Amino acid sequence: MGAGTGVTPAHAVAGSAAAAHSPSAMKSGLQRRLLLLLLAPLSLFAVVSIYFDYQAAGNAALQQDQQLRRLAPMLADSVIAPANTSSDGPVLLLAPPIAEFIKGRPGFAGYRVSNATGAHLAGDAWISPVVPTTREPEFHSMEDDGVTYRVVAQRFDTRAGELILQLADGSDARQQWVRSVFFKVLMPNLILVLAAAFAVNWAVTRALRPLLELKEAVERRSPRDLSAIDPLGTPAEVRPLVASLNRLFALVNDQAEGQRRFVADAAHQLRTPLAGLQAQVEAWAQAASAPAARGQVTLSVDKVMRLRSATRRTSQLANQLLALSRADASSMSGQPAQRVDLKDLCESVLASHLDAASAKNIDLGLDARFAQVSGHEWLLRELLGNLVDNAVKYTPSAGTVTIRCGVVEGAAGNRGSAQAFLEVEDDGPGIPDAERTRALERFYRVPGTVGEGNGLGLAIANEIARVHRAQLVLEPAAIRDGKPTGLRVRLVLPLLA
Repeated sequence: MGAGTGVTPAHAVAGSAAAAHSPSAMKSGLQRRLLLLLLAPLSLFAVVSIYFDYQAAGNAALQQDQQLRRLAPMLADSVIAPANTSSDGPVLLLAPPIAEFIKGRPGFAGYRVSNATGAHLAGDAWISPVVPTTREPEFHSMEDDGVTYRVVAQRFDTRAGELILQLADGSDARQQWVRSVFFKVLMPNLILVLAAAFAVNWAVTRALRPLLELKEAVERRSPRDLSAIDPLGTPAEVRPLVASLNRLFALVNDQAEGQRRFVADAAHQLRTPLAGLQAQVEAWAQAASAPAARGQVTLSVDKVMRLRSATRRTSQLANQLLALSRADASSMSGQPAQRVDLKDLCESVLASHLDAASAKNIDLGLDARFAQVSGHEWLLRELLGNLVDNAVKYTPSAGTVTIRCGVVEGAAGNRGSAQAFLEVEDDGPGIPDAERTRALERFYRVPGTVGEGNGLGLAIANEIARVHRAQLVLEPAAIRDGKPTGLRVRLVLPLLA
């Protein structure tokens, strides 16, 4: 049957590209970049903060060692007498700084007095013995009961002889440094990163909303809608891009408009001479087929009939090209819609095709119920006329063609989704499933189709459906012996209250 405009390969590629660059993909890409740009300096700040905290901990540890170094001689001065017996330790009277040091760190400070070989004499036995080889103070760290202590050990000559004195401090700054880094650096930075992630998500969503709305508005457009985009509704940073797009749309629209005018003018100019030629050929055919001349001009009658058929096809092609040009979606965008009575429309189209149906002994019927829609009456008449013309042309003799219209069942009670339908059904050869999409392309005829045609009937109907923001549906009319037969072409439109 006829053909119509399908989705072009370029448009299919554009659809794939649009899917690849969806709003979520755009938003996700900007989110990743913004998060990276924010997390990089935050991580750098965290490293710098850890470094300075480490330096501070090192300074505190150095101060702690210096304090232990100063207190060690005072611990030696606290030994005031040797042991009374061999089993007792030396007599100690802790100097006030030593007593204050131990009292100020309950459970985290201690001292040990050992003899020259490291044997415990007095103080805390839990402090690990250290035997210095020189009289210089030696520092080391030890752990006891989960606490890390900083310990100084040094040999002294005291009133009780040569002794090894040790002082332990459990407030090791380096031990506290890890905890300090976690609570003062890592935790605040982690909270800051999480807050930054939520803030970036919120900010990107709000900031990109106009850009995403612009992208969705462009994607929702028909391929033939080349009207300018309003730059006032876009962010200032995007307005140069919108202006460039509008210039491109204008150039493409001018080129498309020139092509449409050319097709319309060519079709219009062809109509007049073809009409005159067809009138002359019709008169010639009638004269040649008259009974008086039938036996004398048999060859001429055959040639005249072929000429008449050719002129009819050419005239129909010109009319269809003109209808296709006038039905273009972009050229109709500014035309106001009208209230169209589908029942009256079906009755008038039926009357105009009765003669052609009767000539082929086709039962052309009507099943029309009241339904009104908003649209362009002359375009819907052209659509229905093309569908009926196709059905009559390709339905075999003694076949049936039915025109129907009405309200879609189940939609009448729901005003928000009420729909009307317009359809033409025949019991002809139909269109195979694999060919239905291509049957809507321009100048495409289903392989094996008999009869004359230009492949524009369904194309015009499909273009008119696009103008009304609807879709032409092709389906079998019936299933006989498990095989689809006939063809039903349906158009569904919003019902006008």
